[in-house]
Amino acid sequence: QVQLVESGGGLVQAGGSLRLSCASSRSIFTIINMGWYRQAPGKQQRELVVVISSGGTINYVDSVKGRFTISRDNAKNTVYLQMNSLKPEDTAVYYCYADLPDTRRFWGQGTQVTVSS
Repeated sequence: QVQLVESGGGLVQAGGSLRLSCASSRSIFTIINMGWYRQAPGKQQRELVVVISSGGTINYVDSVKGRFTISRDNAKNTVYLQMNSLKPEDTAVYYCYADLPDTRRFWGQGTQVTVSS
């Protein structure tokens, strides 16, 4: 299994930036995919924001392309999400996740991102 610890959320004005971190308790080389989902206020479904595979392939949801950047520090077993040009519609709880080779998915505790207009 794996424990994921998130940090970096907060309150920011529109146009501002935040960086989320997701620290893994195991080597990220042993994780198939990592990334973030988000759940906006009043919505039941989580939306996939970005995923990075162990091989480095990255996919973003269209609404964040050009504004969000995912990266990873292999030595720290940590993945980062740099979020620039934030919009009020980016307001959500962001959940880091990891997919293991045995198909289990694990989640971080979630971090609140609030963008004021």
